[in-house]
Amino acid sequence: MAAVTLTPRALYEEVAELLRQRIFARELEPGSWIDEMRLAEEYGISRTPLREALKVLAAEGLVTMKVRRGAYVTEVNDKDQRDVYHLLSLLEADAAGVVATQASPEQLKDLQDLHAALAAATHDREKFFEINERFHMRLLEIANNRWRDQMVADLRKVMKLNRHNSLFKTGRIDESLREHQALMDALLARDEAASVQCMKAHFANGLEAAS
Repeated sequence: MAAVTLTPRALYEEVAELLRQRIFARELEPGSWIDEMRLAEEYGISRTPLREALKVLAAEGLVTMKVRRGAYVTEVNDKDQRDVYHLLSLLEADAAGVVATQASPEQLKDLQDLHAALAAATHDREKFFEINERFHMRLLEIANNRWRDQMVADLRKVMKLNRHNSLFKTGRIDESLREHQALMDALLARDEAASVQCMKAHFANGLEAAS
């Protein structure tokens, strides 16, 4: 049997990532139609890998496929937003409880370092959001449940479609930082119940700010 040469990353995956970043950067606006022919020409590819990339993004919830109308960037309505925040609250609160009881001192130090970086980035919304996400993903990594990690990763992609709403609310960054401090205090105290409650409160307040 002849050897099969595999590329490090399939073309459609590369295209999916390019489109994902354009969606997050608002170059492709929520609700906008995705011009497949123009994008295929722009990327110098056929429409086949582009359509495969759109299927990936549709599975993630970032793109909505409409019969005989093509692909559109997903618009997140109020119910979608509430549902996403609800599930994230449950999943990440559960992870916080695990971290409070099982994390090593070194792992808690990782979270402390990220929290310190977050506190230093309150003047820069984009940087604050990026470090905030790193904090949450590190907490999930420490909690060590790959099935939960995958669900959270997909939900957070959808949350990014509407992320700026909460960040631009006056005072929300300072509130978010205080919520993170309360969470860190609970984690360092090894208080499982308080850690769970702090994470749930963090998402409840985030949803209110985003609404």
